[in-house]
Amino acid sequence: MLTLATGVTGQVGRRFVPRLLAQSRPGERVRVLVRDEARGERFAELGAEVVLGDLRDTETLGKAVAGVDAVVNVAAAFRGVPDEEAWAVNRDAAVELGRAALASGVRRFVQVSTGLVYGLGRGRPLTEEDEIRPGGAMWGAYGESKAAAERELLALDGLDVRVARLPFVYGEGDPHLAQSLMWAANWAATQRLQMGHHADVAQGLLRILHAPGIAGRIYNIADDAPVTAVELHQLNGVEVPAALYDRTDPDPWFVITSTDRIRRELGYRPLYPSVYAARDAGAL
Repeated sequence: MLTLATGVTGQVGRRFVPRLLAQSRPGERVRVLVRDEARGERFAELGAEVVLGDLRDTETLGKAVAGVDAVVNVAAAFRGVPDEEAWAVNRDAAVELGRAALASGVRRFVQVSTGLVYGLGRGRPLTEEDEIRPGGAMWGAYGESKAAAERELLALDGLDVRVARLPFVYGEGDPHLAQSLMWAANWAATQRLQMGHHADVAQGLLRILHAPGIAGRIYNIADDAPVTAVELHQLNGVEVPAALYDRTDPDPWFVITSTDRIRRELGYRPLYPSVYAARDAGAL
């Protein structure tokens, strides 16, 4: 089995690929797509094949998927990029990769998406059966383009597509936890963020990749304990702004997701059920 991973130099990909390689059995190989040869050296040293090129280049896609059995598309463009770039990477390139994979005979395609595709809350944890309801403070080109990519990839006839919807990912030196204050500083004190440690995101992706008979299934990945804006400040060692206590949470169930499906069907159990468990284990 030869597995292609994209987006491997991002925060999720650079932590996922070493785990994918570490769990590979005899005869299983990993290929990574990178734009910069120097950034591919680390993966080559770990045993991965390296293909150089841009995900948005059709010729590159053909080389990347040649002989591949499975694809894990981690690539994403979100914070700080123009809307047109978000659409070009998150939807257009993802769909073209899916088409190239189908044409090359790839058997499985894992599309890494986001819980932000749900849009507005439902007054309860969001499930994979919930329709998309655009809206909310964090709705925009990232969520829209990821939702469009899911829809178009799942519609490709003959390709076994599985979708993983990620929460706010943190841990192992990832600066995301500190960056959360960009939003949390403007939230109500009780407003919550659904979290997931890199170890658990990788665990979920590996389960989705290897499980038989789940073509077309969507899975939420997350831990068990969303944290409030107050806790995010405390975890970062920052004083809680008094203004947080004067605000009202406009959507208490915004992007709070259920993990019942991935638990029941794939045996997922978070190694770090909360950010506090990760902190106490020295895994932040």
